[in-house]
Amino acid sequence: MKIAFVGKGGSGKTTLSSLFIRHLAAARVPVVAVDADINQHLAGALGMDETEAAALPALGARLPLVKDYLRGTNPRIASAETMIKTTPPGEGSRLLRVVEDNPVYAACARPVLLEGEPVRLMATGPFAASDLGVACYHSKVGAVELCLNHLVDGREEYVVVDMTAGSDSFASGMFTRFDLTFLVTEPTRKGVAVYRQYKDYARDYGIALKVVGNKVQGPDDVAFLADEVGEDLLLTVGDSAWVRAMEKGRPRRFDLLEAAHRQALKELHAAADETYEQRDWERYTRQMVHFHLKNAESWANAKTGADLAAQVDPAFVLAEPEGAPLPA
Repeated sequence: MKIAFVGKGGSGKTTLSSLFIRHLAAARVPVVAVDADINQHLAGALGMDETEAAALPALGARLPLVKDYLRGTNPRIASAETMIKTTPPGEGSRLLRVVEDNPVYAACARPVLLEGEPVRLMATGPFAASDLGVACYHSKVGAVELCLNHLVDGREEYVVVDMTAGSDSFASGMFTRFDLTFLVTEPTRKGVAVYRQYKDYARDYGIALKVVGNKVQGPDDVAFLADEVGEDLLLTVGDSAWVRAMEKGRPRRFDLLEAAHRQALKELHAAADETYEQRDWERYTRQMVHFHLKNAESWANAKTGADLAAQVDPAFVLAEPEGAPLPA
């Protein structure tokens, strides 16, 4: 299951995504955690110190390796250089699985031990001073999109992505890559405004969206969110002494997390599981191709000097491991 956490900056999306990742690890569910926000905070929220977090390999900086591996023997892709962030897989492409060893994980992921379980953590990498004037941060996040395009995952296998804050999540087709998106919002007009933006985009693409109200202090906050987002409101959570201790660098055992927060995490897990029955790999592949053709026409053909529409394999449909035979 591919799960995204989105919201405006400061909404608490990174905190909640890290708690959900810990919950999955405690439940012995295989999980790959991805920090797709250039303001890299997920590693710290998962308990890494600053030195460990800074040593994480930047996925965006290893894009040539990622492209070369995923390309495989796909005859429609002339070279790794002609692959862009939206390039879809086809016959001969290599696919990624949650539970496996491969060169992409070896180069770009590092294990984090959570509740006695190793969780793979990947990060796009920060937008550095050397990038100013010569690079766009979307190119770094594009490495995550390319991996998601080539990822096959089954039930009770999770990829949890902490997305770029605010409406920047719509800068590519990556917002359509998820089984369920949790939009974290505070009970404020600004928080609800991000929800409305996301809802408008989501409506056109059939995106499953649930709102998690965060920093809720009482019934009035709950009522405000219920009035503003309606049936999309899944649950609300308030302050947490456990989270404050973690943010101070004084982590406590995860089983000491407040009961209300533990229950909220169970509800997030149940909501994610419920979306499994609505999985539609044909639609997923079709949307992937749609955004690839848009990118090819708008900028990528000119940049690469190739007709990237020819990369689309019309007979190929992505499928989870237990489904149709996968490319070698």
